[in-house]
Amino acid sequence: MTAGLPVALRGALWMVGALVSFSIMAVSVRELLHSMGSFEILFIRSFMSLVFLLPLLPSRGLAALRTHHFALHVLRNAFHFSGQYAWVYAISLLPLATVFAIEFTMPVWAAVLAMIFLGERLNQGRVVMLAFGIVGVFVMLRPGMAVIQPAALVMLLGAFAYASTMIATKRLAGHDSAFAILFYMAVIQLPLGLVPALAHWVWPGMRDLPWVIALGVVGLSAHYCMTRAFRIADAMVVVPIDFLRLPLIAVVGWLFYKEALDLTIMLGAAVIFAGTFYSIRRESIGRLVPSR
Repeated sequence: MTAGLPVALRGALWMVGALVSFSIMAVSVRELLHSMGSFEILFIRSFMSLVFLLPLLPSRGLAALRTHHFALHVLRNAFHFSGQYAWVYAISLLPLATVFAIEFTMPVWAAVLAMIFLGERLNQGRVVMLAFGIVGVFVMLRPGMAVIQPAALVMLLGAFAYASTMIATKRLAGHDSAFAILFYMAVIQLPLGLVPALAHWVWPGMRDLPWVIALGVVGLSAHYCMTRAFRIADAMVVVPIDFLRLPLIAVVGWLFYKEALDLTIMLGAAVIFAGTFYSIRRESIGRLVPSR
């Protein structure tokens, strides 16, 4: 349907699908938290992902699941599950815009981890990104000027866990299929959510059913749309659109939950975004300049 459109526009449309999916996911989690605990919500997400993935398995065959790096899959999903738990916990206590703003520190963590574990160089663009990232975090958390909420620190650790997941995914992507990565994500995280959820299990009611289905659908569509966007278009196009998640979720929080718009949070996230965009721009230009 979008094949005739310019590449940049196609990438932008896929990215819009991702940011809408992430916003619906946050609202679904917030609504389900009224009746069940965080671990049960994470179990439901993994279970619903399997419900949607299993029908696709016969057409792809067991060969699509072949891997020689199962231990890395386990490590990746341990980090991802930790990040998801921090995200759900933060959503239960913080305004949605604050959670999404702190999540924007993920590229900064990822740059540090990529240097340590992938041997990537620290160039000028990444130095600027790290510096702006630190300043942005200080602007958002305001240490010494405001009481730092524990949930904000938990979400900061969650962003670090998500960045670790990104590094592991980058390693796996060169060997395993995207379907295998998604499938093992659901299979490995299923018991991680189920076992601790059993102690306080609450069967979803009819009111919860639409949110359960939404969580399963957008849990997959968010990652699929983002992957498609980055494959089709340059990061220079995709990343600025991803930043629109913040004002979008701020409006959602204001309309549905009467959450005040915190301009300091917006400013801190904008500083982090500026550093990230500068780094991407420098690296994009570097790829276009012929080497001597």
